[in-house]
Amino acid sequence: MLYPKNLEEKLGFDKLRELLKDKCNGEVGRSFVDKMRFTSDARFVRQRIAQVNECVNIYEAGESFPHSGFIDVGLFLDKVEIVNAFLLEEELFDLKTALTTLKECLTFFNSVDPALYPELVKISEGVEFDTMILHEIDMILDDKGKVRDNASPELVKIRQALHRELSSLRSRTASVIQQMKKKGYAKEDAIPTLREGRIVVPVPAEHKRHVTGFVHDASSTGQTVYIEPQELLQLNNSIKDLELRERQEVIRILTEITHKIRPQVPGLRKGNNYLGVIDFINAKANFAMLQESIQPEIVDEPLVAWYHVAHPILLWSFTEQGKKDSVVRQKIELDEERGRILLISGPNAGGKSIAMQTVALVQYMFQCGMLVPMMEGSKMGIFDDIMMDYGDDQSLENDLSTYSSHLTNMKAMLKRGNPKSLVLIDEFGSGTEPELGGVIAESILEQMNHQKMWGVITTHYANLKFYAEKQNGLQNGAMRYDVENLSPLYKLEQGQPGSSFALEIAQKIGLPKKVVNIARHKAGRKKINMEELLRSLEEEKKEFAKKNREVSRLEQKLKSATEKFETKSMELQNKKQNIMDKARKDAQKVLDTANRKIELTIKEIRETNAEKEKTKQLRKNIENFKNSNQPSKKITNKKEEEPSYEVIGGTITIGDAVRIKGQGSIGEVAALTAKEAEIIIGSLRTNVKLNRLERISKKEFRKEVRDIVSSQSAASNLTQRRIDFNSQLDLRGKRAEEVMYELDDFMDTALMLGETSVRILHGKGTGALREVVRNHLKSFRGIKNVSDDHPDRGGAGVTIVTLR
Repeated sequence: MLYPKNLEEKLGFDKLRELLKDKCNGEVGRSFVDKMRFTSDARFVRQRIAQVNECVNIYEAGESFPHSGFIDVGLFLDKVEIVNAFLLEEELFDLKTALTTLKECLTFFNSVDPALYPELVKISEGVEFDTMILHEIDMILDDKGKVRDNASPELVKIRQALHRELSSLRSRTASVIQQMKKKGYAKEDAIPTLREGRIVVPVPAEHKRHVTGFVHDASSTGQTVYIEPQELLQLNNSIKDLELRERQEVIRILTEITHKIRPQVPGLRKGNNYLGVIDFINAKANFAMLQESIQPEIVDEPLVAWYHVAHPILLWSFTEQGKKDSVVRQKIELDEERGRILLISGPNAGGKSIAMQTVALVQYMFQCGMLVPMMEGSKMGIFDDIMMDYGDDQSLENDLSTYSSHLTNMKAMLKRGNPKSLVLIDEFGSGTEPELGGVIAESILEQMNHQKMWGVITTHYANLKFYAEKQNGLQNGAMRYDVENLSPLYKLEQGQPGSSFALEIAQKIGLPKKVVNIARHKAGRKKINMEELLRSLEEEKKEFAKKNREVSRLEQKLKSATEKFETKSMELQNKKQNIMDKARKDAQKVLDTANRKIELTIKEIRETNAEKEKTKQLRKNIENFKNSNQPSKKITNKKEEEPSYEVIGGTITIGDAVRIKGQGSIGEVAALTAKEAEIIIGSLRTNVKLNRLERISKKEFRKEVRDIVSSQSAASNLTQRRIDFNSQLDLRGKRAEEVMYELDDFMDTALMLGETSVRILHGKGTGALREVVRNHLKSFRGIKNVSDDHPDRGGAGVTIVTLR
C-alpha cells in the first residue's frame, strides 16, 4: 500500500519518470515508463532489477548492442492493415530503422551465451520476423529514406527522361532570360524562380505586355510580375507530366511493398512491443550508469543496510552542474538489532528531511525495478507499504489545519501499519502546542514500535530522543554539525541524538546577547544541560575522530616499519646462510686438497726412501701450502664475480638449460609458445620472452642445481611467500576500514618480492571504494604509476599499480 495518493509527487519520483522518458527513443518505451509501478513481489523486483543490471553489463563490456533506433511503428502497422493503403517514404524508412534495430537485438541475444544475460535472453524468446521483408525494403529505399531510382524499370525510364527535360529547361531558361535582359524587359540581376511547380521569370510590371507568356503571380507591391515565357510552356508541361508519372510509379511501388508487409503485421506488433521493452530497460540502464548505481543484495524481508547512498534527484542535479562529488552520501542501517525506526534530530537546514527523503525515494525506485545509487555490499529488503507524512497538507475545503492533517496521516499509518510497513515522517509532532504535541508524538511512536513498523522520523522534541534511547526497536540519529563554525555537515550519524543548536545559531546571527540569555534562562537548566551535553559530545566526537585518524596513521607506520624490519632480518639471515654455505664449500675444498698433498708427500717419501734434505724440502712445501691457505686479515670490498656458464647457442627446445641474458638466473624450459618460454628456476615457474634467453651446458646446469638445492632451505620462507603471492587483490563488497589493512599487507608483500605490476579489483559502483584505494596508494613510495585497466578487462572497476 502507498500513502498518501500523491506519494510519488512528494517523493519526487515523478521527476525521475520524466528523466527516464527523456532517455527513451520511442513512444512505446515511454509508455512503459508511465506503467512502471511499485511492487512488493520480491520475484518481480529481482527480475526487473536483473534486467537493468544485465543491460548495464552489456554496455560496460563494450558489446555491439543497439543504443538507438527503438522507434514506435504501431501507427504505421495500423495503416498497413488497411487494404490498398500504402506507407509513405518517411513512414517506410522509420519501419526499416525499427526492423533493423529489432534484427540487431535478436541476433545479439541468439548468439550470446544465455548464462551471461539470462533475463534479457528470456524476453527475446518468441520474438521473430521474416528478415527478407527488411531486405526488400532496403532494395526500394536508399539511406536517406527516398525511393531508389532503380526500384523498378519504369521508374528508371521516367527519372532518366525527367533528368533530360530538366537539363533542357535550365538551358532554355538561361537563353530566354539573356534575351529579355538585352531587350530591357528583365533586370540585370533577374533569376528564374518557381511558382506552382513551374519555372517563371520576374519581369517589371511596365514590361509585362512585351513578354508573351502566362502570368502566374505578382509581388506584394505589384511592381514585379512572374511570367512563364511562351518558349518554356511546352518544357514545363512535359516536366509536370513526367513528375506525375513518377509520383504514380512511386505510389505503385510503395503500395506493393506495403502489401508484402501486411501478412507480417501480427509478428511485427510483437516485435514493436519488444523494442519498447528494450528501450525502457535501456533508459533505466543509462540512468543507472549516469548515477553509478548498482544492483544491491536483495533479501525477501524488510531491511535497510545501505552504504554510501545518495539522494537520486540531488545526485542528478549536481551531476548536471558538474558537481557530482559535492553530494554528501550516507550510511543508513535499520534492523532488529540496531532499531527498526530511526529518529533523526539536529539543527534546521542540517539535512534531516533530505536523509528521510533519501530512504523513501531509494526504496520506492528499487521496488519499481531501478538500480540504486549506493556502494557494493549494500543490502535492500522488500516492504509491503510505504507511508509518508511530509509537507503541509492543510485544506480549507476539508477544514483541516496543518496539525489536523498530520494527525489524519498518523491515523492512517497506525490503522494499516504492520511489520512490513515503512513510514517516513517529517517534523514529527510539530504544528501544535509543544508539550502536548510531544506527548502525543511519543504515544504514536510507542504504538508504531509495538506494531513493529519500520521507518525514518525527523524531530526536534527532546522527549522523543529520550524515549528512543531507552526502547528496543528504536534508535537515535543525528545530523553532524561543525560546532566551531556553526555550520551543518549534512552527514547522518546513527547511535546518538542531535542538538538543534538553537541558542548558538541565534547568537551567531547577531540576536542581542540579552535576548539569548533570557531565552537560555527560560529554557531551564535541564534543557540547557542536555543541549550542552550534546554539543560537548559533538566536539568530543570531532576530537576523537581526529585522534583516531592519527592513531591509525601511526599504526600503519608501525606496521610498515615492522614489515620492513622483518624483511631486512630475513634478507640478512639468507645472506648469512649463503656466506656460511660458501665458507663450508671453500673449507672442504682446501681440506680435500691438503689431504691429497699430504698423501702424495708420504707416498713420495716411502717410494724414494728420501734423504734427510729431501724430507725437509717436502715438509717445507706442506708448510708453504698451509700458509697460503690461511684466512686473509684484510677485508676487501671486491664484488663476488658472477658465475659464468658455457653458452652453446642453437634453437631452444623443451628440456633445455637456459640463462636469462644479463643475469645469473638459470633454469630448465618446461613449455614453449611462439614468443615465450615457461622456465623452472628452483621451485618457481615464470614466463620469459625467447629473445631474452640463451642455451647453456646441461652439465653445468645440473652441477649448479645441486649447489642451489643445498642452500634452498635457508630461503624457504621467502620462496614460499613468492609462490603463495597472488598479484591480484579483490576488494569488492568490502568497507573502507577493511580495505586499508588488506591493501597494506598486499602492497608491502608486492614491494618486498620485487613485483613490477599488480591489479586491485574494487568494482565501479559509486566510485567511493575506488577513491579510498587510490588515496591510500599515495602513501607508498615504491609506486611508479596508478591507472585504470583496459575497458575490456574491467576499466575503472580495476586499478593497475606499476611498481618501481
